[in-house]
Amino acid sequence: MWRGIGLLFLLLLIYQLWIFAHVLWWIEFNPSTSSFMDNRLSVMQDADPDARLQYRWVPYAKISNNLKRALIASEDAKFVDHEGFDWDGMQKAYQKDMKKGRIVAGGSTISQQLAKNLFLSGSRSPLRKIEEAAITVMLEAVMDKQRIFEIYLNVIEWGNGVFGAEAASRHYYHIGASQLSAAQAAKLAAMVPNPRYYDTHRTAGGLQRKTGIIMARMNSSDIP
Repeated sequence: MWRGIGLLFLLLLIYQLWIFAHVLWWIEFNPSTSSFMDNRLSVMQDADPDARLQYRWVPYAKISNNLKRALIASEDAKFVDHEGFDWDGMQKAYQKDMKKGRIVAGGSTISQQLAKNLFLSGSRSPLRKIEEAAITVMLEAVMDKQRIFEIYLNVIEWGNGVFGAEAASRHYYHIGASQLSAAQAAKLAAMVPNPRYYDTHRTAGGLQRKTGIIMARMNSSDIP
């Protein structure tokens, strides 16, 4: 039994070191894909073997500050100040979930979302949340906020097979990510929690309301 436990611990350690090696590599080099992107492509190709992702990396400086401010206003207002976890936000999300009797708010920071997208599945199991926390600590320990945000902007999902700010800007507005207006950026940020739905329901009432809320908050967003 102890030999089995020791082997399991060794395998877990090797896996953590494998993840950490990737995080270190991505300090200087851009990821070409993510676990979430690979999973989505597999699902798409089950239905259509010729399916391809819309994805194109662009550097941080070539992404509109409007989009950066909109995403921070929408997803993680304390991003530049916390160390990977927004404990107040998590508590509020937990209280909201308890009130509704189901998960309606995650409370995840941008760093936590990036950890999940890069390495993990979309499940909500306790083990996955523990691993997400561990990867978040790794990201925050070795990357500055600008690099974390740059990768996040380039790998998050924005529609069915649409990933990253550049692909999203071209998919929805036929312009580059550097050209996004405040209104366009706010709408893209509003789509992030449910991008595949909003890809096909672009005039949904809830999307319009959230876009307005984000626009009202954008000017107070601090970006790295």
